[in-house]
Amino acid sequence: MSRGKVWLVGAGPSDPGLFTLKGKAVLERADAVVYDRLVGVGILAMAPAGSEMIDVGKNAGNHSMSQDEINSLLVRLAQNGKKVVRLKGGDPFLFGRGGEEAEALAIAGISYEVVSGVTAATAVPAYFGIPVTHREAASSLHLITAHRKAGMEQPLNYEALAALGPGATLIFFMGVAALEEICAGLIGAGMPPETPAAVLEKGTSAGQRKTVATLADLAQTANEQGIETPGLIVVGGVCRLADKLAWAEERSLHGVRVFVTRPRGKNSVLSKTLSELGAEVVELPSVRTEFLEPAGELLERKSALSSYNWLICSSPVGAEAFFRFLRRERLDLRSLPNLRFAAVGEKTRAALEERGVVVDCCPEEYNGRALARALLSRLRPEDKVLALVPQNRESAVVAALREKAVCCDTAAVYRTVAEAGFVPQLRPGDCAVFASASAVEGFGSMAGGRNLEPLRAFCIGKQTARAAKQLGMNPIVAEQASIKCMVEKLLEYHLQERSGQL
Repeated sequence: MSRGKVWLVGAGPSDPGLFTLKGKAVLERADAVVYDRLVGVGILAMAPAGSEMIDVGKNAGNHSMSQDEINSLLVRLAQNGKKVVRLKGGDPFLFGRGGEEAEALAIAGISYEVVSGVTAATAVPAYFGIPVTHREAASSLHLITAHRKAGMEQPLNYEALAALGPGATLIFFMGVAALEEICAGLIGAGMPPETPAAVLEKGTSAGQRKTVATLADLAQTANEQGIETPGLIVVGGVCRLADKLAWAEERSLHGVRVFVTRPRGKNSVLSKTLSELGAEVVELPSVRTEFLEPAGELLERKSALSSYNWLICSSPVGAEAFFRFLRRERLDLRSLPNLRFAAVGEKTRAALEERGVVVDCCPEEYNGRALARALLSRLRPEDKVLALVPQNRESAVVAALREKAVCCDTAAVYRTVAEAGFVPQLRPGDCAVFASASAVEGFGSMAGGRNLEPLRAFCIGKQTARAAKQLGMNPIVAEQASIKCMVEKLLEYHLQERSGQL
């Protein structure tokens, strides 16, 4: 068996938007992912569904795996021929023990690469409005770790740090547990007690919080506010700018974590919009669509296709399947001059109109029942209708038309398949966006029977909401099946909650 390779990849501080393009490209083709606890869940969700996920995270005094064991694990995985991504918070060579792991790989003769990441030293303060350098406040930046290797503990040289003067910014990694000692050490070494300082907790995530005070008061204030790890300690005049330059907290959806469950490749617009509004977006595709080959049940309808007066597309996938069928069978759309098109929702209409088809019927309310009502006002008694539907799924528009004795045939052209993946530990205030009942069911399967009641489930349509309710969620229904409407619903709910109206 040929040997594999290891990539030591910096995942940045948490926000998936700060993950590098190279890091993402490497992660998406990994066979095994070995990750730390500081890696954001939105980044972990980028790993391939079939990859082996190995948590080697460390908490203070609680290591799931020693560093030597991690080194051996990386070597063993590579020797078994795997493409291994070692995901580390921030940058792998900045207090990330990446150097130790690279040494172990080199000694074992394992091929490896280092993919640098955005360091928390600059990104986290920036998300709190603190520039680590500023012409009027700081001309140098100093990074210090408050954690030492067992057996090699040495006290920090507070005298040297204090002697750097008021023009220096000090950033302490892994120092929240030693906050009182650090503050006392700096003051004891001669740093003025009134020096501005801050503790920055969970920076760049939805849970980020800060404490800004003087060096003399910082430890007590952080303790009173319940500041926890992970966190950075920043000392220096730049901390005075934290309130003045704060921007992340001003965004409309700051503090909200949203799981976007749409299939891979269909999340980008929604995810981008939510991210721009300040949400921490975690893409967790819960389903994927697969075309039925060679053409699903459309092949059975080929000879009768010209007899239909209306074609119903309830999703962009159905529209794509129809035109794939035409291409495969060398059929010209002009050979179906009597065929009119109906679509559920703006995305489906756009998918048809991009192919030169003007949609004849699309309701203002984007759901199957509404489309059926709109069609009933236009159908003649002799009209025949064909609906393109997913395999083994109920179609609301078909059911509504048949209730009114409309001749409505169906052709299954694609199927919905549940994705394999993981759902992270839910936190109070977490939200999820569901565009279909199958997405809800796929998410439930990924959650593995976990209690989903705390999750705020934003659902497109009543059928999706019913599926969410069956899994114990409390669904919030968007009136229309559009990204705009879904985002507006999220904003409305969050603003009401923040103002105490919920």
